[in-house]
Parts: sequence; structure tokens; C-alpha cells
Amino acid sequence: MALKLIWQKIAVKLHALVLVMSVILVCTSPWVLIARQLNANAGFWSHFHVYGGLITACLTLLFAIKVCLKGQWRQFFPWLLLDFNQVNTDLIGILTGKIPVAGGKGLFSVIEGIGVILLLLVAVSGVVWYLVDPSDALVWRSYHQVLGQCFIGFMIIHLLLALLHIKDFFD
Repeated sequence: MALKLIWQKIAVKLHALVLVMSVILVCTSPWVLIARQLNANAGFWSHFHVYGGLITACLTLLFAIKVCLKGQWRQFFPWLLLDFNQVNTDLIGILTGKIPVAGGKGLFSVIEGIGVILLLLVAVSGVVWYLVDPSDALVWRSYHQVLGQCFIGFMIIHLLLALLHIKDFFD
């Protein structure tokens, strides 16, 4: 019973926690100087990126679980069931000048699902980079950087779509 209560309190804040940590990690990443491994002379931002990243990886896993609980995964990943009806409707609507509605199994939800996958991939590549033998670390660093750049692109798209969603309230 206590675990359920703890989960409920954490689950409500996961989106915000993941968002804040992701933005901080992305914005401070240019100051991170790590190649093969975190060395003893590493600065504050390098340490913060590694350990803040590990915390964010744990939060990401919890967020992905939250998104998939109670059948909610069908909303964000309808393509796994080959259900493209609402996405097709949204795409046709875009061609006729209509902005898709947020929610359901539509385009916005699918994009959010892609964001969850990208976030998981960034987290996994970062954790593996941290754990692997230094001889393999540079390969995982490059994966982490490319996936991080893809996730930055997603965050920009997600922000723009959130602004469109806010517009829905005024229509």
C-alpha cells in the first residue's frame, strides 16, 4: 500500500522532473569534458552530467512505465497495433489546413511516443557509456551524442506542439 502511494506521488511529477533534468543536461552539455571515462580532475558540470544523467535515466524508466501503464501505451504507440486511423485523419487534416487535436491515438500522441523512445535511447546510451570498458566508451559516447541531438530536435517539436495545444483552449 505504501509503495502505491509513493508511486502516485512520484508519477504526478515525472513529466516535470524529466523535463527539467533534460533541459539542464542539454543546456550544460557543452561544458562537459568526458571522452572515455570520468576522470579525477573532471569539473562540476562533467560530474553533474554523469550523476544527474544517471538520476534522469532512472526517472526516464519510471516515466516510460507510467506512459505504458493501464493500456495507455496504445495511445502513444498505436502503430504497434497497426492502428493508423487517427494519424491518417490528422495528416489529411493538415493537408486541408486543420491543426490536429491533442490526445487520442493521433499524430501528436505518436510524436510524444517517439519522444519517449528517444529519451529511453539517450538514457540507455548514456548509462552504457558510463559502464562500458574505456576501449568501447568513445563509440557509446558518439551514440549518446547523436541520440541526444535527436532528442533536442524532439524537444523543440514538442514545445511547438504544446503551444499549438494551448491555442486549442482559446478556440
